[in-house]
Amino acid sequence: MKDPNDALARRARFAEVVRDDPVDLAEACLLMGAEVDPSLDPGPGLAELDRLATAVAAKLTVPAEDTEPTRAAAVLALVLGARAGFGGAQADYADLRSSLLHEVLRRRRGLPILLSVVWTEVGRRVGLPVHGIALPGHFVVGIGDPDGDFVLADPFHGGRLLTVDDARKIAAGAGGSPNDPHLLAPAQPIAVLLRILNNIRAWAQNPAQAPERAWTRLWAVELSLLLPRHPAALRRERGSLLVQTGDFLGGAAELDDFADLVGAIDRELAATVRREASEARARLN
Repeated sequence: MKDPNDALARRARFAEVVRDDPVDLAEACLLMGAEVDPSLDPGPGLAELDRLATAVAAKLTVPAEDTEPTRAAAVLALVLGARAGFGGAQADYADLRSSLLHEVLRRRRGLPILLSVVWTEVGRRVGLPVHGIALPGHFVVGIGDPDGDFVLADPFHGGRLLTVDDARKIAAGAGGSPNDPHLLAPAQPIAVLLRILNNIRAWAQNPAQAPERAWTRLWAVELSLLLPRHPAALRRERGSLLVQTGDFLGGAAELDDFADLVGAIDRELAATVRREASEARARLN
């Protein structure tokens, strides 16, 4: 049986980490994994990133700050891609483990965004300027100065180098704007965490999945709500999920709170949500 006090402590730690400056992206991702495995200790995952960073540092022939972006990308691809075996395939999109950092570190497989987290966190430990890039429909890394000399690499494909034109084609293929001036801007940690949690929510609401996946979707929503910036609509989603998982009063209260929040700007939406709250309470009778 899960200890509710431990769960509260984990959530409190997650809320603390995501409000730190800078955000420890690796620890925040590992704390997501504790929602699935309450016994999970982030320590071994952080130690594995340290070990990988040591292996990368050993391959650098000059100090990290003097390493050219192309050379840095080649070393990261060698150590993380070719030797450690980090990469992904289409089948990984159907596996929740691909969105959990501790499982990605164990299995060496994951979604593009989690593999990019591995690259950025290893790079940070070594002192290499590696940052995530949130392309529409894909996630890659940039290595070097975002405003100057840099290269693009795709951790999902073992660190394959990409050109700017490649990135624009990926964006266009996913329905994004290839000419967006912010297309290659470094992704901020909170945006990365929200995107990971959005992926988990999308996985859990797949109609092909079993109904009990609502619990996974619920914790993903609740962690999203702990982020300093998040969509207000998540409050409504949390209320609906509480109702779906049997907490009718808690869900109704959350739905009412959301209705109060949006009532001044969208009366019709507020009225709809209040009806949902009333229906949830009626299920107790």
